[in-house]
Amino acid sequence: MLELLSENRCFAGVHRRYRHHSRELDCAMVFAVFLPPAALAGARVPALWWLSGLTCSDENVMQKAGAQRRAAQLGLALVAPDTSPRGEQVPGDPEGSWDFGHGAGFYVDATQEPWARHYRMHSYVVHELPQLLEAQLPLNGRRGISGHSMGGHGALLCALRNPGRYDSVSAFAPIANPSTCPWGQKALGHLLGPDPDAWAAWDACRLLAAGHTAQGPGGDAPLPLLVDQGTADPFLEAQLHPQALAEAAATAGQPLELRLQPGYDHSYFAIASFIDDHLNHHARALLA
Repeated sequence: MLELLSENRCFAGVHRRYRHHSRELDCAMVFAVFLPPAALAGARVPALWWLSGLTCSDENVMQKAGAQRRAAQLGLALVAPDTSPRGEQVPGDPEGSWDFGHGAGFYVDATQEPWARHYRMHSYVVHELPQLLEAQLPLNGRRGISGHSMGGHGALLCALRNPGRYDSVSAFAPIANPSTCPWGQKALGHLLGPDPDAWAAWDACRLLAAGHTAQGPGGDAPLPLLVDQGTADPFLEAQLHPQALAEAAATAGQPLELRLQPGYDHSYFAIASFIDDHLNHHARALLA
């Protein structure tokens, strides 16, 4: 059951926020959807799923990325889930810091207590929420996946772990090798346990090293991956490791266009500057 929270007209389409109870996360969740004019006119349209970063919610991309204009022109829906389970019953960071817990689910399925009951963001965004929305909204079942930072990590995981489920994939400044960075080590250590070997299935670089590639529904060749990374990003060296992604992709035979954008940082100013390129990248697959 979807509860409509708000609705706004936007570029002849409509932006909506909904709430529902998630069985995977065992809590109430809020998400946003932009439906383009074609969907309001009766067409069933493909969707680009956007996974946001640390501390974010569905509101960041919908209010800051400027994606709706081009999505409306192309006839793409945009779907923005939240970044973690939320609520008084959902445990947060035991130390009270910002980089784990609420707003920082890391798009994995936790195995460790007390996280395992609620922190199942991977199953939520890959299976539960698409099944719900494709049954109740004018979506045709064709999916692209993208995201920023922690959400870029999530987008890579979704594509690499679920061959045939997505038609297209891209990312902005993804946490590409979380096993080797402080954000990832903290989150994966809590959610999956202290053994780094348990993290391999949730690390894009390690999945590529094991031979995984992003496969579309046809499975004939790996999907092309587009990644934008600002060179003035303050998290570039310590947290994001795009060169490790490039090396792992080359070894695995995963097509990757890694665009280093001079002077751009980690903010939505950077995302807004290149979001149309990503929408066009997804549209070439989703509208084919």
